[in-house]
Amino acid sequence: MSPQTAGVLQLLALIAALALAYRPLGDYMARVYSSEKHYRPEKWIYKAIGANPAAEMRWPAYLRGVLAFSAVSVLFLYLMQRVQGSLPGSLGFSSIDPDQAFNTAASFVANTNWQSYYGEQAMGHVVQTGGLAVQNFLSAAVGMAVAVALVRGFARARTGELGNFWADLVRGTVRILVPIAVIGALVLVACGAIQNFSGIHEVGQFMGGTQEWNGGAVASQEAIKELGTNGGGYFNANSAHPFENPDPLSNLFEIFLILLIPFALTRTFGRMVGSLRQGYAILGTMATIWLGFTALMMWTEFAHHGPAFDIAGGAMEGKETRFGIAGSSIFAVATTLTSTGAVNSFHSSFTGFGGGITMLGMQLGEIAPGGVGSGLYGMLIMAIIAVFIAGLMVGRTPEYLGKKIGTRQIKLAACYILITPALVLGFTAVAMALPTPGNSMTNSGAHGFSEILYAYTSGANNNGSAFAGLNADTQWFNSTIGIAMLLGRFLPIVFVLALAGSLAEQRPVPETAGTLRTDKPLYAGLLVGTILIITGLTYFPALALGPLAEGLAS
Repeated sequence: MSPQTAGVLQLLALIAALALAYRPLGDYMARVYSSEKHYRPEKWIYKAIGANPAAEMRWPAYLRGVLAFSAVSVLFLYLMQRVQGSLPGSLGFSSIDPDQAFNTAASFVANTNWQSYYGEQAMGHVVQTGGLAVQNFLSAAVGMAVAVALVRGFARARTGELGNFWADLVRGTVRILVPIAVIGALVLVACGAIQNFSGIHEVGQFMGGTQEWNGGAVASQEAIKELGTNGGGYFNANSAHPFENPDPLSNLFEIFLILLIPFALTRTFGRMVGSLRQGYAILGTMATIWLGFTALMMWTEFAHHGPAFDIAGGAMEGKETRFGIAGSSIFAVATTLTSTGAVNSFHSSFTGFGGGITMLGMQLGEIAPGGVGSGLYGMLIMAIIAVFIAGLMVGRTPEYLGKKIGTRQIKLAACYILITPALVLGFTAVAMALPTPGNSMTNSGAHGFSEILYAYTSGANNNGSAFAGLNADTQWFNSTIGIAMLLGRFLPIVFVLALAGSLAEQRPVPETAGTLRTDKPLYAGLLVGTILIITGLTYFPALALGPLAEGLAS
């Protein structure tokens, strides 16, 4: 069997698994977020934090809950790292420096999981499991809660109430993320991933010195890092490490976990707004972009451009032989079109065009299918933009799901889509203009520029993957990428919740013969075009200086 055929079969198996899980999981999540029942463990949590889960919130109160909870989470995780040297189970590691502790705390709370450190050489068991792994659950639950609040904005009328943030946070964690993560961890253990709290072991000699490995609760953290589209690995090699991702079966399962909830949330969306066809339209848009990017990546990486590629069967440099080109390409697209950021290969070693595809996937806004929660609300923002453009073309007031898209709504949507490009391009320009950040580049020319562009693209879009050539463990990059991660996560949430509140206050608009049908393939095509054109116009000059220049020169 040729590597190309094996890659196609892997892709088909992945699609089949996602299709089987789509309906039951999507319907289950809709029931979770629509239920008025509270389980006993959930009541204990509400009592402990002093929250009333039955109290409805308008968007300012919902936003205050998101920001207050996230601020406390950043502070807690920062302090945990700063006192690590005094904690039990630290494996002898010292406390984390202030700039790196800030960067890591911001990263994991913002669902980015950017890591400028070697996990196995910096973080002990307590910080890994009690700090980082906990935030993998909570940051994902926050994203899902915000997405559900926006869906309620479309579903409700003549009220500004969007639900209760604390109830949405707890339910998303307890009823969705924890059960699936437990099952996922058991599957990974069965595949060979480790799960223990062992110390540091010397395993042999390596290049004249000793080689040491430490254990950890790897399988459980690996499961939620993929399921919650987090991405932070227990080891520096991330999902290329055999302790995290042992074989091709575990690799395919991890990709399945990455895509599972973001795709299924489109079914949840359709259920909650009362039109499954609307959910299918969003699903079709996401799937079209994802499949297109995957096919393009596999073609780029399999293409033969010289004797070395002919012998290897494609661009194998920087890829694990366990997974090959196909497994690495599918994983790379899945992790950059979502906000996961986990890697099973070095994106810096991809072909020039292949590296550009990973960057473009993040620059689209990670909406195909995107991060847990953030992918859905990002796609719905783009759906509003597409409806507005269609309304301009035919001279009608734009409407979406029975809600008029007026001046206030389009301003909020425009602010949402402008904030991350401003952060990415602004920080990249400053870093390239200053002398010190450039010293962190391993390469010069177009590839060196791509290293810095990729870093800020990854941080501001809350992805977390790296181009694997940039030394980002400096005060400049730890501080600026940390700021980009926080602003890239929470400023868009402000606009999303404000938009949700304005939609919930509206009266429903009756559908007429002139209403644009947003549940048809024609509209899905318009939405795909809108996404690609807006992103292309925004990022094309920067991409032309980096991956496109490198690809054309090779």
